[in-house]
Amino acid sequence: MCAASAAFAQQQERRAAQQQRIDVQNYVIDARVDPSAQTLSATAEVTFSAVDNASTVTFELNNALELSRVTDADGAQLSASRYQEDNSVRVTLAKPLERGKSTKLTFVYAGKLSGQEESPVFGIKFAAIGPDVAYLMYPARWFPVNDYTIDRFTSDLKVTVPEGYSVIGSGNGVMVPGAPAGFHTERYEFTQPSFPGSFAVARGDAKTVSSDGITTSLYFRQAADMTSAYGSEFARAMIYFTDAFGLPYRKNLTVVETEAGAPNGYAAPGLVFLSPRAIGKQVNLKLVANQVARQWWEELLSPATRNHMWIENGLSRYSEIMYLEHVNGAGSLDAEIHDTYVEALTVEQPPLIQSSRLEDYSPEYWAQTASKGAAVLHMLRSIAGDENFGKILKALPERFAWKTLNTDDFRKVAEEFTGQSLQGFFLQWIESSGAPEFKMEYTTFRTQKGFRVVGKVTQDLDTFRMPVQLRVETEGNPEEKTIDVVGTSSEFAMETFGKPKTVTLDSKGLVLRYDNNIRVAVAIRRGEQFTEVGEFSEALKEYQKAVDVKRNSSLAHYRIAEMFFLQNNYQSAANEFREVLNGDLDPKWTEVWSHINLGKIFDITDQRDRAVNEYRQAVRTKDNTQGAQEEAAKYINAKYQRPPNRN
Repeated sequence: MCAASAAFAQQQERRAAQQQRIDVQNYVIDARVDPSAQTLSATAEVTFSAVDNASTVTFELNNALELSRVTDADGAQLSASRYQEDNSVRVTLAKPLERGKSTKLTFVYAGKLSGQEESPVFGIKFAAIGPDVAYLMYPARWFPVNDYTIDRFTSDLKVTVPEGYSVIGSGNGVMVPGAPAGFHTERYEFTQPSFPGSFAVARGDAKTVSSDGITTSLYFRQAADMTSAYGSEFARAMIYFTDAFGLPYRKNLTVVETEAGAPNGYAAPGLVFLSPRAIGKQVNLKLVANQVARQWWEELLSPATRNHMWIENGLSRYSEIMYLEHVNGAGSLDAEIHDTYVEALTVEQPPLIQSSRLEDYSPEYWAQTASKGAAVLHMLRSIAGDENFGKILKALPERFAWKTLNTDDFRKVAEEFTGQSLQGFFLQWIESSGAPEFKMEYTTFRTQKGFRVVGKVTQDLDTFRMPVQLRVETEGNPEEKTIDVVGTSSEFAMETFGKPKTVTLDSKGLVLRYDNNIRVAVAIRRGEQFTEVGEFSEALKEYQKAVDVKRNSSLAHYRIAEMFFLQNNYQSAANEFREVLNGDLDPKWTEVWSHINLGKIFDITDQRDRAVNEYRQAVRTKDNTQGAQEEAAKYINAKYQRPPNRN
């Protein structure tokens, strides 16, 4: 775990030790947004009950918002302390609140939210107010938040904005009389416990796209030319998931384009935020699928604690995979599962059941809760079968609509439809860490009726138990059998009619496990993560691990070359790009881009003839991955210029 995640875990543990728990039922918020001044002023009345006997209560509130006062149900002003390190406000009650009793607090606060302030989620803008669009998402803690992502609530939100702007929130919006001249007030009431704590303010009206009986309203600005395509895709995804999971809260969604620095996507009930970068020039199917699926796996039901976030994020990630399988065919499944398994294995600790220790939105958090969560679901699907797996996914929203659930709740539903105990499966993949690496040895014997394969499977996890498919390629048709791999050593025997040629364990890659190819891919992915944050020495260590396992890995050498190129170490970069071309050329795009980058290096070092030769070799590959052909053609005609040194 990285240092930031470790610090986050310690912070969470301190907070949990100090906090007297409460359960928020409802917010009544009256807010005013000034797009020109980029300010928010609000009054939030919070109704809550005590889970523990409480003399102090703690909420999270964005540090950029100045708290004027906090009053209790009797109107008395209370002592409130701000803690900048975790965006929290600790309020001392006038008299202790007994467990199970309810009360109200009213918070009055205001501040500027330009998007340049430090976000409660480091490096991601979840709130910004501007002249064209304002977005205030729940993770920004723009209102007093209790038990983030866990405590479900109802809300009554009134927002006052200047004329010419629209307010977009969760629920049905209605105009409220009494706004000052030049302004109007819109009200959104949400009566089911969920996470309706996000809204947007946009100039003008939405463009609507109707497709297959579903109407999607889109507030796109920079990406206005993508409105029709995204509207149609949101409708298609909504139809697919409604068939798979049952009825959502609302089929007709509103989609708001945010800005650079905001999350790629964020979902609220009936509402989706997309960044312009994520929208792109082609419809991002995975992004659409994930955000639509969250109408079930975040808004309709959610985890009981952050230790069960794999349910929400894993189901959303696996919904992406299911949707791509639906749209692009079964062939897309293998590639998506491979990438998901690789991402899952980049983090070894903690176990999924301890995911509250991970920093929100960190790479480790997504690798664990989303990718490993999706990997667990794919393995469960292989055990349950497609039909029963589909029944599980439909039963969860039926039984837990507007509620929370935990891993045991999920397991019991899965056991009901599979007809078998899954305790060992969930202990292995949710409560334990690690993944097996299978080794197999076998002998073939001739029998009176054909052949017999006798062998043994070994791996290092003593408590491991899982059915695994054994595939025997014969001189006739291939034959398959499911065997139980139990503990560190498992024997098997299999009869075949045709003479065995090869024996393969888990040929379809259903089990989250290591082999040499996976180890290479995992090391490369870890290296990429370090490179993204500028930790080049750590990245190089990971890439070298990949090369140590597979010396001809073109992708590993390409990533090393890329890193040297970024550091202006051109000789080392050129050496590595040559290793790419002498390697396995997997993936294929490494060839064309190695030629292009070698050309750039030769241009930088004033070897124009050699540079042009490399660009021409790039053209000969006919590979246009990420516009490679246009890039090569450009530099055949004009010398590549080294970017100015910004150090």
